[in-house]
Parts: sequence; structure tokens; C-alpha cells
Amino acid sequence: MQLSRFWGYWFLLPLYPYSQRPTLCREIVPQRIWVFEQLQGILYAVVPLRMTVVALEEGGLLVYAPVAPTQECLALLQKLIDRYGDIRHIVLPTTSGLEHKVYVPAFRRRFPQAQLWLAPGQWSFPINLPSSWLGLRGEVIREGGTPWGREFDHALLQIDLGRGNFAEVAIYHQPSRTLLLTDLVIAFSLEPPEILTVDPFPLLFHSRDRAADIPTDTPENRRKGWHRIALFATYFRPAAVEALSVWETVKQALAAPDRSPRNYFGLYPFRWQYNWEESFYHLWGGGRPIVAPILQELILPQAPYAVQHWLDRVCQWDFTQIIPCHLKAPIAATAKDLRQAFANSNLPPSDTKFVTELEAFLVARGIAKPRPKA
Repeated sequence: MQLSRFWGYWFLLPLYPYSQRPTLCREIVPQRIWVFEQLQGILYAVVPLRMTVVALEEGGLLVYAPVAPTQECLALLQKLIDRYGDIRHIVLPTTSGLEHKVYVPAFRRRFPQAQLWLAPGQWSFPINLPSSWLGLRGEVIREGGTPWGREFDHALLQIDLGRGNFAEVAIYHQPSRTLLLTDLVIAFSLEPPEILTVDPFPLLFHSRDRAADIPTDTPENRRKGWHRIALFATYFRPAAVEALSVWETVKQALAAPDRSPRNYFGLYPFRWQYNWEESFYHLWGGGRPIVAPILQELILPQAPYAVQHWLDRVCQWDFTQIIPCHLKAPIAATAKDLRQAFANSNLPPSDTKFVTELEAFLVARGIAKPRPKA
């Protein structure tokens, strides 16, 4: 265990890699924008989790969507503080993304001089507690104005989900023509994200075709594992993978050469179809931006007019790249590409079937609202 990567509050959101959170810093726009990337996932289906830092024209830094403030993360951040000044603004741009909210209180304690900005309508589940009880004490972001300086513009999307609220704050950095988003848009790379190569075990775990395989650490196997992880992360239950029966899973586990706890005792309950790569390349689509299926099916249909209004506002900006909080970044994209992402996903119904079924399940039990009639 590396103490510099230790995150003591991992139990608040017990996702892999649990208490060990390596951090990678990449410069996106020279001397202006950097991303700090960590990992999160379940069953080794791990994807990047990203914080964006912007150097302000008037001095200091703006932080968008904080990640776990480990010693390693803070040491990397200190290099920017030494050169560009203190952190002046911390932005929590979402209400529903627990993986973004959970780090904010600890991050804010590290930088008490910074102003915390919150997407409106913060809530918690199963008990909806006041934001201050959750350590979220700050200014609520409103439409209009320039709270972070004239170099920025922002647009707020809010959707009432019945038992909670979805909100996302898009920020446009005019000097670099960069659009910052949280969860609304994603894209995929052909190669594994660099942060996943710090420890390639999850990539190799998913590169296997059966429990008995012992994959060698090669670029080909890393790429194969990443493509499969991308399908799991997007569809949860992609059509190209078959779930094995309990008996078959146990039988294969007993024959597996590695039955260590790290390898889930040899359990590997998946069987990939021979043409599974076609699903990935369709999803990849040349690295184009898409709207995640879970948002397309469960969230955005609840308020189509609000979504269109938000999209029209954002597409007035002359951006050339998007930095989301997950998966690939930056995404080379313009307003035309963003409109296309919202207009038509072109994702196969066979792959999005699980998300569609999940929507029906949640609506039937009163957890989610039915879609409004056109």
C-alpha cells in the first residue's frame, strides 16, 4: 500500500480501487487547463474519474468536480498552486453524481479559502438531508452572471426526477474554447486510458475468454480488456456477453489456476460472443461524443424542453473540445457534434435493452417517474 495514494473515506463509496487512489495529472491546454484523473469501478470494470483545473486570467485556480484529495493528488496540485496561485473556486457541477459529491467536503477542508459553488437542488438518499449536514456549504449556482470571471460562461440543466433532482452545470472557458461537462457526454478511446495502465490488472482480468486463461501483459491484451470494460461501463449488460450459470461459473473457477481473492477466487461468469468487437467499434464510432444510455433512457426524457433549451444555449458557444468527468478527454468536438450526440445515439437496441428494462422496473415500483406524454 502506498500512503501517498491512501483515501481513508473510501467506505463512503466502496468502489474499486477502494483505499488506494492513484492520481495522474495531464496538461490539456498549455499553462491553462489540466486534468487530474483517478479510477472507479465495480468488478474491475474501471473507468477514469476526472477533475479539471483551470488557471484564471486574474490569478489563482478554478477546480471543477473534485476527486479524492490524497497526498499524491495534493502534491500534484501544489505544483500548480505554486505557479498560478491559490485555489479560488471549487465547483460541484452535479446533484446526482455521488462519485463527484463524495469528495467535495474533504477537498474543501484542504482549501478553506476557496469559494465552494454548488449545482442547485442538492439531495441525498435514502434520507434527504440538508446540504450543510453533508459538508456542502457554499453558494448555489444560478443562471446568468459571471461568478468565476468574464473568461467563463455557464449553462444549467435541471430535471425533476420525483424523488430527487438531476442537475449539471456546463462551463465554457472562452480563451481555450473548452467546454467542461460532468456526465452528459462521453466518448471512448481505442487505447486504454493512461490512468488504467498504472495497474493493468483490471485490463488483463477482462481480456480473458475463460477463467482458466492466464493473459500475458501485452498491448493487445490491455486493449482487448479495455474494449470489454467500455462495453460493461456503457451498457451494464452488453448483448455481446453471456452470463454463465452458477454451476458453470463454479466449475470453471475450480479449474482456474489463480483462485486468489484479488482474482475473485477464480470466478469469471462471462462468455463473450465471437463478434463482440463489433459492438465496441460501433460504440467507439471514431471517438465521437455520445450521450450515455442511462441518461438517454432514464433522465433526459423527463424534461425534453429543458434539455433542448440547455442544448441551444451551450451550442451558442464556439468550443472546439469537451472535457467530461469520465472516459476520454479531451474530445475534439464542436456545437454541431454535440447536437448530433443528443439527436441520435445510433446505439443498438440489443445493447441498450438492459437500461430500457431498468427504466420499466423503476417506473413500475414508483421509484422513477414515467415519461411525460408528448
